[in-house]
Amino acid sequence: MSDVIDNTARQRFELEEHGRIAFATYRRDGDVVTIPHVEAPMELRGTGAAARLMEGVAQLARERSFKIAPRCPYAAAWFRRHPEAADLLG
Repeated sequence: MSDVIDNTARQRFELEEHGRIAFATYRRDGDVVTIPHVEAPMELRGTGAAARLMEGVAQLARERSFKIAPRCPYAAAWFRRHPEAADLLG
């Protein structure tokens, strides 16, 4: 189970580490979730937090049967580095 949560009130996926939150904002359209922005606080940059966030988002997509449309350059790069997750692209 991932530590990533779906904060539907703020329309973002969140990962809390060391008291800080890395997040990916999203828009949902049917079974496609568009991710326009991924952000990690300065304290978490370079620690792999954003990658762990995206891994958790991918896990949620599999569990909840939705596709991901990565519009954020970081999210798109994550999918290029993880071809095993290509089936989640929508």
